[in-house]
Amino acid sequence: MTGLRGRLLLAFVSVTVLGAAAAAWSSAESASTALVTSAQQRLTETVTSQISAITPELKYPPDQAALDRVRVAVGANTLVTYENSRSVSGAGTDLVTDALRATVRSQNRLVTQRVTANDKPWLLIGTPITITAPDGTRTASGIEVYSVHDLTDVEQQINGLTRSAVITAALALPLAVVLALLAAGSVLRPVRRLRDTARRLAAGDLGARSSPQGADELAELTVTINEMAESVQTSMAAMQRMQADARRFAADVSHELRTPLSTLTAVVEVLAVVTDEMEPDARESAQLAITETHRLVRLVEDLMEVSRFDAGTARLRVEEVDVAGAVRDCLRARGWLDQVELVAPDGIRLRLDRRRLDVIVANLAGNALRHGGPPVRVRVSVSREQVWIEVTDNGPGLSERALPHVFDRFYKADAARTRTPGSGLGLAIALENARLHGGDLTAGNVSGGGARFVLRLPREGL
Repeated sequence: MTGLRGRLLLAFVSVTVLGAAAAAWSSAESASTALVTSAQQRLTETVTSQISAITPELKYPPDQAALDRVRVAVGANTLVTYENSRSVSGAGTDLVTDALRATVRSQNRLVTQRVTANDKPWLLIGTPITITAPDGTRTASGIEVYSVHDLTDVEQQINGLTRSAVITAALALPLAVVLALLAAGSVLRPVRRLRDTARRLAAGDLGARSSPQGADELAELTVTINEMAESVQTSMAAMQRMQADARRFAADVSHELRTPLSTLTAVVEVLAVVTDEMEPDARESAQLAITETHRLVRLVEDLMEVSRFDAGTARLRVEEVDVAGAVRDCLRARGWLDQVELVAPDGIRLRLDRRRLDVIVANLAGNALRHGGPPVRVRVSVSREQVWIEVTDNGPGLSERALPHVFDRFYKADAARTRTPGSGLGLAIALENARLHGGDLTAGNVSGGGARFVLRLPREGL
């Protein structure tokens, strides 16, 4: 029973049954002690009264007949001694030990002893007979009486009490289970409500709440969880508004920049034509302006692409594509065929968006060329379910710190690369394009050094 319900049931039943058993056992022990004490007192008083009745008739020193009369008066299983004389009857008198006789003789008083012999309990009663003078003086007569009594009946009564205690504890078990179920239900009902509320919150229902019942600790916990949910809902709403504002801002800015950037691009293209005729300082400034303008254009285009992904408006234009040919065309268009080793078997055809595949491969190969080391390899492979496009390089690879963040927007592992041509959005866009196709894009390192990016595209489903 590892659940809370099971533990509550087990604890409640255990406490109830153990309590009932302890109470019944304690009662049985008390009753048993009372039974033994009562039986001992009754037998002792009987023996004492029998001896008291026969004592006035005795003559001292007693003869054998006097000892026999005492034995007969006391009853069966009795031993009467006087110096070396003795009168005995019954088989139980052999239980009278020398130690008991020495105690009676030395203390000159009635002594009782309980023993077990032959699997039976026995009570031994030993007492001296005293002579009372007319003036009340009491002196020892030398006569000792030992009476042996079987306590089997008392033991049977005690066993009956023990059985009753066991039965009482057993009868308490079903009652304890019923009470435990009722108690567990009353305790766990609000806990289950809290659990359901927590699950709804985890599933994204930030409006989920639980109604507090009563004024106990569970009610306080319910109020606390409701307050926490309210705080989370408020924070999430604020965050969503901020994210929406940021996306709208990026989309609006990108859109507004397109027209002036188009004009600026036209200007720098004209400027590029005449740079050779400029003075060295002016030429350097013009080339820097051309480079930064192209970088700004790419950044705006990437921002617009990201905004389309965020808005959910990005759509695939699916056609049947020769994967090897598309990858080769991507590398050729950028002049990378002589820098990249391509391993791509012909005949792999896939329904996909050719433009978006071009964006993915260009980002992966471009990163490998800029930040890795030669040779850069692009390998295409296929199985029944998937097509893999693997891009590897022989550079230093991805650091442990950078690996979890390579697909984050605007992330650059090296702060010194903040002015590189990349916008920091390329890998994020590549990942979004892979997922748009129902595939995935993963990053890692090659054994022995170098980064490794793997694009997985499903063969069916588009």
